[in-house]
Amino acid sequence: MSRPIHPAPAPLRRGTAVACAALLFVALASGTATGAEPTPSPSATAPSATGDTGLAGLDPRITEIMRKPDYRNAQWGLLQTDPESGRVVHSLFPEQFFIPGSTAKLISVSGPWHTLGADHRFVTPLYAVGARDGATLTGDLDLVAQGDLTMGGRTRPDGTVAYTDLDHTYANDFPGATLTPENPLAGIDRLARQVHDSGITRVDGDVIVDSRLFVPDPELVPTPTPLIINDNLIDLMTTPGDRPGADARLDWRPKVAPYQVTSAVKTVAAGKPTAVTVTASDGGTRIRLTGTIAADSAPLLRTSPIGDPASFGRVALIEALERAGVHVTADPSGPNPVGRLPRDYDGRPRVAAYTSPPYAQYAKLILKVSHNLGANLGICLLAVTAKSDQCPAGFPVLADFLDEAGVDREQAQLMDGRGGNPADRATPQVLVQMLAYWQRTPDARLFREALPILGVDGLLAENCRSCPARGKVFAKTGAAVGGDALNDRLAVGAITIAGYLDKGGGRFDTFYAGVNGASTPGADPTEVLAITNDLAMIAAYLQESSSP
Repeated sequence: MSRPIHPAPAPLRRGTAVACAALLFVALASGTATGAEPTPSPSATAPSATGDTGLAGLDPRITEIMRKPDYRNAQWGLLQTDPESGRVVHSLFPEQFFIPGSTAKLISVSGPWHTLGADHRFVTPLYAVGARDGATLTGDLDLVAQGDLTMGGRTRPDGTVAYTDLDHTYANDFPGATLTPENPLAGIDRLARQVHDSGITRVDGDVIVDSRLFVPDPELVPTPTPLIINDNLIDLMTTPGDRPGADARLDWRPKVAPYQVTSAVKTVAAGKPTAVTVTASDGGTRIRLTGTIAADSAPLLRTSPIGDPASFGRVALIEALERAGVHVTADPSGPNPVGRLPRDYDGRPRVAAYTSPPYAQYAKLILKVSHNLGANLGICLLAVTAKSDQCPAGFPVLADFLDEAGVDREQAQLMDGRGGNPADRATPQVLVQMLAYWQRTPDARLFREALPILGVDGLLAENCRSCPARGKVFAKTGAAVGGDALNDRLAVGAITIAGYLDKGGGRFDTFYAGVNGASTPGADPTEVLAITNDLAMIAAYLQESSSP
């Protein structure tokens, strides 16, 4: 029912040399990710000093799952509360540290949501720096990046942000990733048209991307940048040719010079393996695809990273200006000349600006698809609110918010926003406290519906599609999966899920369920499916069960 993932590694911040993965329930590709250390594994039935109820009163279907032989060395955690009354419905090791996986995004997204506000919009301005004589600007156009996650590349006509259940950011790891239909350069094109509408048709100077908002921190993986276009990725779509032996067809986006893409992928007979490899050189600007695609295969999506997002944005804007009827004399293939930037823009005319959808739409994107770049970006944006250009300065801002929200932040350990650092830990209690906080705010419904919905959308779209709990569980999922070479199997550091249970009558219980230290029978990554299925079903059974 559920679809696990093949997570990508993330290095430990500040020099720790362990790697971990923390993601979601999606289609599993071949291969394994680097491992994560499980927490100690006390008996699931043993009482603790934190008021555990143990397994007593749980739906028998849940206890049957937890007592499977597959989990004999694992540790379960569980917490369900009625946030209105504060009553604990079920509790199992609520103050024990667990590897959170992407359930950590419940915390990292909440910070920017509260600090910026659900209605906050990013306004990315374009300034004319120089002298203007009629339609000619002698000087530069400076695009001042503001940390807009999509720059219009996912915005629908109604102003909402588009997403697919399996996002293109996971295309290299999982089969079935798909693209949204929106133009990735939509925001850049809009800026260019505004420049033309302002009366400028010639720029005797340069176009510069001003990325001084914050310094990209390479220890946040993926690394946020002040200007982001198409998630800093080139999308590469391979389609089988007309017959075996024929060249496969290739399309890619966004098409911006000097990026060049070539393909040597061949079509093979139906049923034969599909295996496409992407290599890049010259700073990522020369991309080549090789391999095979079966004649009966669906179109296959792969991605290649944009090596220099600021330079990419500069070229994209110059090309968009030319399309809009504004000629720029500078060489588009040149570097981004940041040395020409002014100290500030006081008194400079703003000739264009792109305004984003509200932040709540970005939060929904991050939570629905477990958007790692967006979650890490939130830490950098918090730093900016503290008037710092250093992303780590965002963590104290997040800490202050948690204190204000009544969330015991000492029950969480975070080194990134995505939940992918091996140092990341969270107790069931801290995640439930975070969820309960939102229930007390005017944004309660908005936050709840930003989460994946069981059997409906996001990373829970394929889970429990015909069970009674369909549409009644709103939850973020997480996973940390690695290899166990000693036993030729997979070490499942964690599979977790946390969110809300619609109990009817306007009551939404907060809950967490997770398992640390499980293992698969063998090395086949698809065997993780059984564990992710178990967590999805536990959530469903919690929703279906009457309170004891």
